[in-house]
Amino acid sequence: MRQRVSRRTFRWWCPITTVFLGLFSSAILFAIPGEQRGLRIPSIGCWFWHDREFESEGYRMFVDAVAPTARFDLLTASLRVAKREITDPEVHDQFAAAVAYAATRGVGIVLDLDIRLARAAFAKEYPEELQEMLRMREVPLQDSGTVMLEIASESRSDHYTGAATPYIPVAGRLIRVYSYRRIGDAIDPASLEAVSSAGYRVTQADASRVQVELACSGATRERYACVMVGFSHWAVDVFAPHLLPFQRRIIQQYSDLPLAGAWKDEWGFPPDFTGCPDKNDYWFSNAMADAYAERTGGRDLVADLVLLWSPQAGRETERLAAINHYQEMCRERNALVEADFYDAVKAVWGPDTFVGTHPTWWPHPDRREFKKNGLDWWAVRRDWAQTDEHTPFSVRTALSKKCTGPVWFNMFYASAIADYERELWSAVLGGGRINYHPYYPERPADVGPSRMPLDPDLIKGEQRVRLLNEITRAQLDCPVAVLFGDTCAMNWAGPAYDDVGLAITDALWAHGYPADLIPLSELHGGALRIDEAGRVRYGAQAYQAVVVYHPEFERPGLRDFLLRAAAGDTALYRVGDWTAGFDGRPIDLQTELFPARMTAADDAKACAELVLDFLRNSGIEPQTPATAVIGWDGQQHRAPGRHGMARLIDGTHVFVAAEESAAGDPLKVDHVVGGHRVRADATGLFAFRLGADGGLEAVAASGLTRLQIDDRVLEFDPPIDCAEQRMDGVELEVVRKGRGSN
Repeated sequence: MRQRVSRRTFRWWCPITTVFLGLFSSAILFAIPGEQRGLRIPSIGCWFWHDREFESEGYRMFVDAVAPTARFDLLTASLRVAKREITDPEVHDQFAAAVAYAATRGVGIVLDLDIRLARAAFAKEYPEELQEMLRMREVPLQDSGTVMLEIASESRSDHYTGAATPYIPVAGRLIRVYSYRRIGDAIDPASLEAVSSAGYRVTQADASRVQVELACSGATRERYACVMVGFSHWAVDVFAPHLLPFQRRIIQQYSDLPLAGAWKDEWGFPPDFTGCPDKNDYWFSNAMADAYAERTGGRDLVADLVLLWSPQAGRETERLAAINHYQEMCRERNALVEADFYDAVKAVWGPDTFVGTHPTWWPHPDRREFKKNGLDWWAVRRDWAQTDEHTPFSVRTALSKKCTGPVWFNMFYASAIADYERELWSAVLGGGRINYHPYYPERPADVGPSRMPLDPDLIKGEQRVRLLNEITRAQLDCPVAVLFGDTCAMNWAGPAYDDVGLAITDALWAHGYPADLIPLSELHGGALRIDEAGRVRYGAQAYQAVVVYHPEFERPGLRDFLLRAAAGDTALYRVGDWTAGFDGRPIDLQTELFPARMTAADDAKACAELVLDFLRNSGIEPQTPATAVIGWDGQQHRAPGRHGMARLIDGTHVFVAAEESAAGDPLKVDHVVGGHRVRADATGLFAFRLGADGGLEAVAASGLTRLQIDDRVLEFDPPIDCAEQRMDGVELEVVRKGRGSN
């Protein structure tokens, strides 16, 4: 059956119902079955305020530039590059005017209300609750005389301090001195003792350095001293008792503004771009020490930090446990700060408020991120999964399964338009969208609104992607989950430090099988579960295969989870042993910890090959292989390209072609789904979903000229842009607006 259509509306006759195709108005809110009511996929841009935005009506220039071109639904606004604090009344008033003006242009403002934008106000009120850095350094002692040791402070900075005061040290103090002997590389614990004040003299203690003179005698022969000092920094202590109420006060100060939401970005301790490989610097505070004592039955954090820093003969088990407690404590506290922010924003502006942005800082789950936030990415509360820069796609897709929204957002920046073009279409094939960040590093010619990537081809491509938004209700289908032991990965005294299993996920993505990367800590919070059909599930995703990667130091609940999973249909694999629990103590009966139906692999490469063989033999259809490579600093990951097919959990198939032009290339689709052959001619984008009867449930396309399902054919002259879906058997008729474009 062939039908040529040139009317403003057209019908597709299918066995169940009449379906009308057309372009959704961007103002329509549509329901996502089984998900949050009223949720729709927004388009998002970043707006960083400079001094010019604080001039009289200075905010108009940026809004006027992006509103008619980029047509963002939301702008995530921040003053972090301006020399002001969010608690200043004049800042509130200028944002109030900007929010009101943006609303007249159809743009909602999501405002950065992070406490780091109010450090001066916090320090004035709570000067004893600033973040400390505990630094420990070792010096050999002599037989007589004195030994001088000087420990200097170090200033830290990040994107929240570009125009503001960095996280400078503001005070220094001596915390404790230990002396001991060594047995090889390990401290002899029998010789370890705290040095009394009679054994040293502090000759200087200020923001720049702490200098200690240590007394030596015959008793100190062949001994060492570890001097532990603390530097308070111009930063809010993550464990500060007043952090949460102060954070809520900032939010409440802006409660009179009709904001679309609020955000905090890359929350955590001040950054350490090395991850401290020597393990002799630790974020610290008295409040943190109290929290550590409470969770460990009264252990002294300062004493345990010596154990974290250096092995002690015969105390290996204690050291493993102390590292595990310290890392987990940091993750849980940072996640709590994020959760309280989320709850406070929702309480003020309502349940459909947008809470942003990303918890990721260094876009790679490694030792830098461990120290920043305890690798809390999966524990942070968001409705929409949010990442940034070159975060691995396996992380992006996993976070989307944890959240409500059907796509993830990646805050992306570059200095060249070509990079944005790649990210736009690569994101679509990976189940996500861009949160557009201005050019960075900023180019000399970029001032005012020209900082944003507003290239016409990119904007055209973005508009085509927004057609897909109207029918997207599910995340990318990832048949495999790699469950990595985050406790093991973050324990530098363990067998697999700084290895989260990305070698496996990258290998699977490279062969067309997207995989989610999920920490085993998600099991203890209940997010990872066994569904009614007996499959391992994370959010809406049920997995055909699961890899458990280095489960060392996991808690007993993992064993019960795996035994229940083995009774279902999910194929189970593992890399690494499980010989010790979270407390570092050896586990008895290791052979009974893993189900018999769980396949062990020697390493990541061997495991990936086993999983690929299983997927192929099971007839699981691959998606387009991820052939692109992204990343920096030697940390590169697989990413989708700009041409290919992706499949969503609900059966939606998405095809894109944009290798030659960011606006989209000619696209020919010939694909069989459930025994039904779907063919289409379009430009840039074509996506569809079939019902069980072969009827068309949803379609989104740009420049569509021909659509055929089995023997049913429609041809369009002129080409059309369309986006329509049938939900819960309800017929929707939408009038197509304008013609499609080639």
